[in-house]
Amino acid sequence: MLPTPSTSHLAFTHIYEPAEDSYLLLDTISSAYEAEFLRKQFPEGTSPPPLVLEVGTGSGVVLSFLTANASAIIGRGDVVALGTDINKYACRGTAETMRIELQRVQKAVAEANTASIAVPDPLTALSPGLFLAALNMDLFSALRPSLVDVLVFNPPYVPTPQAPTLPHPNFDVGISTFEVESRYLELAYAGGPTGMATTDRLLHGLDGVLSERGVLYLLLCAQNKPEEVAERLRRGYYGGSDGSEGDAQGGGVRWKVEKVGSSGRKSGWEVLSIWRVWR
Repeated sequence: MLPTPSTSHLAFTHIYEPAEDSYLLLDTISSAYEAEFLRKQFPEGTSPPPLVLEVGTGSGVVLSFLTANASAIIGRGDVVALGTDINKYACRGTAETMRIELQRVQKAVAEANTASIAVPDPLTALSPGLFLAALNMDLFSALRPSLVDVLVFNPPYVPTPQAPTLPHPNFDVGISTFEVESRYLELAYAGGPTGMATTDRLLHGLDGVLSERGVLYLLLCAQNKPEEVAERLRRGYYGGSDGSEGDAQGGGVRWKVEKVGSSGRKSGWEVLSIWRVWR
């Protein structure tokens, strides 16, 4: 079993704390089934190196896990990792989580090499990926088109009366600490009436951000009606590269979709599932 990155250095006042949804993503993407898929999708030696993007990094636990264990999961150590989050505190927290986790891996490998012993599993032939940055932005709005090879998204999926408005850069100036903390945490969980407000925006722009070999790992809860979301993706109901709305005839990309992970039981108030989406 691959180790989970530590987040003990973070104070979860402004940042979403890792929970069962986070750990379901880790377990699913690192499973033997998904590792086999990813190794076939990104064969060693092919160019360019895979770019992994997590949208909404929160604490950084998922992106740090994927980066530190790139060779164990994707089968190559030249993976490049990038994170984005609308929450500036999450971006800072992600960078720190990543720094600590990569240092841990590098130390473990160095100690094994110094002792002239075989590096134990799961560090066998470990070569962690390269972390670029955690960028403060809405979804992938500032990224170049067709750039991303592996996109991971644990969205704000909880149904709420309305979706929160996106904050402007200095919205937290002149208001109470409680209001600031509440607003940032709301951005992490509140998904609008169906829980799909932010997810729908991402899916409408998916064709534009993914490379031709790109794959999305998307977490949904039961109240998001994931089977219906999957069917809309298969029928091309989500928009194309311009991010426009899909039409009733399904004018967008007809994606391949497979359910690859599930909580299998009630997770708090919902059943969670992980869906793989690719061309």
